[in-house]
Amino acid sequence: MSYLSRLLGAVSVAALSLTAVPAIAEGTLVIASAQVPRHFNSAVQSGIATGLPAAQIFASPLRYDDGWTPEPYLAKSWEESDDGLSLTLHLVEDATFQDGVPITSEDVAFSIMTIKENHPFKTMFAPVEAVETPDAHTAVIKLSQPHPALLLALSPALCPIIPKHIYGDGQDIKNHPANLAPVGSGPFMLDSYTPGETIVLKKNPNFFLKDRPKLDEIIVRIIPDPSALLIAVENGDADFYPFMGGSQEIKRLEKVDRLAIDDEGGAAIGPITWLAFNTASPKLSDKRVRQAIAYAVDRDFVLKALQRGVSKPQRGPIIEQSPFFNPDLNPYDVDLDKAKALMAEAGYADGMELTVDYIPGFKEQQQSVAEYLRSQLKKIGIEVTVRAAPDFPTWAGRVGNQDFEMTMDSVFNWGDPVIGVHRTYLSSNIRKGVIWSNTQSYSNPRVDELLTQAAVERDFDKRKALYGEFQQIVNDDMPIYFLNQMPQKTAYDKKLEHVPTSIWGVLAPMDLLDWSK
Repeated sequence: MSYLSRLLGAVSVAALSLTAVPAIAEGTLVIASAQVPRHFNSAVQSGIATGLPAAQIFASPLRYDDGWTPEPYLAKSWEESDDGLSLTLHLVEDATFQDGVPITSEDVAFSIMTIKENHPFKTMFAPVEAVETPDAHTAVIKLSQPHPALLLALSPALCPIIPKHIYGDGQDIKNHPANLAPVGSGPFMLDSYTPGETIVLKKNPNFFLKDRPKLDEIIVRIIPDPSALLIAVENGDADFYPFMGGSQEIKRLEKVDRLAIDDEGGAAIGPITWLAFNTASPKLSDKRVRQAIAYAVDRDFVLKALQRGVSKPQRGPIIEQSPFFNPDLNPYDVDLDKAKALMAEAGYADGMELTVDYIPGFKEQQQSVAEYLRSQLKKIGIEVTVRAAPDFPTWAGRVGNQDFEMTMDSVFNWGDPVIGVHRTYLSSNIRKGVIWSNTQSYSNPRVDELLTQAAVERDFDKRKALYGEFQQIVNDDMPIYFLNQMPQKTAYDKKLEHVPTSIWGVLAPMDLLDWSK
């Protein structure tokens, strides 16, 4: 199982036998996955276990290309009001749900308000006050303040349009029976689901985009055993394996002639591995100590030796492929003399002792780096104890309750900084007991000010400048040392064409994916 897949929400099940492989018809794509979805309703569930099939079953108002540009989907056009306090969506007029019921603005309003109330990413639609429906094909999203993240929040990965006539029956949406028998309007329909084994998606014959999808069927084979999964891909029992993150599986599949391996697409997911500091700890409250550690760590060694060259470097809080990334950040190239001098300035010329935690189960991206720190930081007088956790809940409990000094971590950008970045740095989000909040107890009034301004700034260049200054401050304050982007490579049969390369990768509709003729 790939590291990225497991971190984004996999549920472990027993290893499956590979002996009973059904005959595969022409026009069928077989995807190998280690993930077992809880259900298929991405309006209330994040992560790729649900997100990949949900993006095929449900359509969203907008979709995105590979250059961060929004494109029409269920909304054929849209316009923002002059004051930035409303967004009007004009829906296509011939779209129906897979049960034949027409999609209307009532479904859009119901979906957005359902997501606002139930999705774990609360900032996506936090400024949404209401969704007005002046006619069947017009939805007007009313905001309490300008919300430049809104268009990205209307993506397939984040905003499935679910049928009000099914989900609006008063039952608990998170446990609704339709979550496992979904009715959407996307390019594919759920044909069958055998928990822990297969998800079968059939072509939607009434999909509202003409001549799409190209495939007749997508079968997701769930293979939680890593060795069995690789064998299936190697032997051609699976055609497509997304979200590869481990160097062993990547290097092994690179040797298979019929497979292409690339990491195009998915930039909006923005997975970053970093070393976080508890700035409330007396030993780490001085930024000079944190900077010293940054100068002592050899990022190049970590990427090339520990991760075998499959990871990309990451220098700041915003993924480097984002249009908001500031390329002028100090990379903190290894400099042991400077690190020692900073330790002495901070009053630790004789060194100190620190403990580092890591997320269990992900050796290359977590444990190996933590163990490397033990030997590397000794060079500047820091004795590091590596503290293992028996399972993820134990690690999350420690870090969420700020019971740590340093920890390896992996966090995702999720498109717009408002959605996935702000949560880590706003002092208002220091929430004890909540993992992936501001667990570093980091507080800088200027950062709070910049992020608050960027959250409502509608001018792209001005917003980029605000995020540029934010990144410079965080780069200097060093509440987090940024190491690398987690690999999210895809192995696929070379005979496939139009493999998803948008900013959402396979968390977007695969309506153009097809076998070459």
